Amino acid sequence: MNRAGLSNRTGQGTYIVVYRTIVQLFVLVIWAVALTPALAEQWIDLTHELSADAVFWPTAEPFKMTTDFEGMTEHGYYYSAYTFTTAEHGSTHIDAPIHFAEGGHHVDEIPLSQLIGEAVVVDVTVQVAKNRDHQISVADLKAWETTHGEIQMRSIVLLYTGFSNEWPNAKAYLGTELRGEAGIAALSFPGLASDAAQWLMQVRQIKSVGIDTASIDYGKSKDYATHVALMTKNVPVFENIANLDQLSATGAFVVALPIKIRGGSGGPLRIVALVQ
Repeated sequence: MNRAGLSNRTGQGTYIVVYRTIVQLFVLVIWAVALTPALAEQWIDLTHELSADAVFWPTAEPFKMTTDFEGMTEHGYYYSAYTFTTAEHGSTHIDAPIHFAEGGHHVDEIPLSQLIGEAVVVDVTVQVAKNRDHQISVADLKAWETTHGEIQMRSIVLLYTGFSNEWPNAKAYLGTELRGEAGIAALSFPGLASDAAQWLMQVRQIKSVGIDTASIDYGKSKDYATHVALMTKNVPVFENIANLDQLSATGAFVVALPIKIRGGSGGPLRIVALVQ
């Protein structure tokens, strides 16, 4: 081979190496651009854990867990298994429409579309700081919209009262440590007014609503008019939500999946939010 031929092949090899390097760098840049939004995303857990310390309704039995087996087996491997008992409506949970509306959806019948979607967080901590029995009003919702824009149709609306900061101190969270009917009579915490619930359904056509208190109705309610209003329209409710202070007013994507109990009026809920 003469020097000219060697020179040509060497030059071609150099061009191929340079070309491959440019292509690789291009692919890396595209990959980095595509991955950057994903890296900025974060999942926020909005769920209080189920435990013996979890807050339950005054007339409900607390959560209990017993050990079936825990330790090394005779075959040399570790194994653990437990049995738990819980009321449907304790700690972070869902109220299915059947809870307060005859003929409403049981928890296993709620469409997934009502449990997953874009969410807004309505902060009423200022109002609640002045009155722990505050009922979130249409005026509160419209004031929020003045700052953040209209609540989009088919949104999940989460109500942030700040009460989750008191969890799991039952006296601070529920207003009482009493159990049974005496406990119900002494309840004191904020909730959503029934006319505000009607407004959210009729004007904004929300698909579900949640709150960081023990009930969507305020603690002193006697007729549970908000539950009735929502559930007669098959709108489910998420109660005892956690960490709403970690979400912005808009922009969260919520996944709220309850335990699927056939014929249940509610059940434990794992609710999370994807934010950027």
